[in-house]
Amino acid sequence: MKLSILLLLVGGALANPAELKVNDPSILIVGHRGASGYRPEHTLASYELAIEQGADYIEPDLVMTKDGVLIARHENEISGTTDVEAKFPDRKKTKTIDGKQIRGWFSEDFTITEIKTLRARERLATRDQSYNGKYEVPTFEEVLDLAVRKSKEKGRPIGVYAETKHPTYFADEKLLLEPAIVKALASKGLNRTDAPVFIQSFELTNLFALKKLSPVRLIFLLDERGERPYDFVKNKDRRTYGDLLKPESLRELGQTIYGIGPYKRLILPESLLGSLQEPTSVVQDAHAAGLKVHPYTFRSDKAYLNRAYKENPEAEYLQFFALGIDGLFSDFPDHAVRAREKYQASRQKK
Repeated sequence: MKLSILLLLVGGALANPAELKVNDPSILIVGHRGASGYRPEHTLASYELAIEQGADYIEPDLVMTKDGVLIARHENEISGTTDVEAKFPDRKKTKTIDGKQIRGWFSEDFTITEIKTLRARERLATRDQSYNGKYEVPTFEEVLDLAVRKSKEKGRPIGVYAETKHPTYFADEKLLLEPAIVKALASKGLNRTDAPVFIQSFELTNLFALKKLSPVRLIFLLDERGERPYDFVKNKDRRTYGDLLKPESLRELGQTIYGIGPYKRLILPESLLGSLQEPTSVVQDAHAAGLKVHPYTFRSDKAYLNRAYKENPEAEYLQFFALGIDGLFSDFPDHAVRAREKYQASRQKK
């Protein structure tokens, strides 16, 4: 019997990061930016709540500071999720990020010491604002430490599903994300094939670079069919995400990646009037290419839930589970976990 399994049975706690192995359920629940439906996104509190709610993985989006430290933020423009405007009013700039002009405050203009003076706030006005100002911006290493610690406490592997944000832009700024990510994983004993780790990206150049540096599982994220990865835009590659979803493209990608993370409307489209359409063949095509499918993003807020579900988020989860997905990203991990339990119980009765 493997030591990690023995410990789970008789001792309860996992001993060290090297014993954290891939032990994925048939359908993964990823806490999208943590439990971001309940706490300010990308805070240790949000990740910890996601774990308490039963998420299998927590998802930190990664950007970089001026002095080369990886931090967890959805964007390198950080004014929407922190109090940076109040604390550093003179740092506002206009930059071109992935071909789009953006005015704001950017992670790469701050040292980690300065970042640590900031406090997170809720990005969406429709969500709970009572936790604003309470939490720091975590580093990637702090997120990894949390996952390792919680794995020990829970007696189950808590995985980390990291996303590289704007890797081509950061490379142009001489701030390389890939070696920093691999270094952080290695420092925690997690740069291994069997570690409960995914790295995801909307850019293939980034994933090809990571493939040379790390054996962890890689996921290619896909936006709407007509959009193009920014590395393709820069390199004048005319292919779109839709082109990359073709069966022949998926088979080719399967030589590098473990799976895809498609926008959920690539699987179950909506009409221009918002009605749900017939499912596409994306799940079947990916599976035929040997790829897992982890769509994004599932949200229980009324504003984000298609009216066909009649304000019942469980109905959306159950529909996607029935379509054969292998996992999903949710702002409300507790809702996703409960729906998975119901779906699996119904399958066992058949």
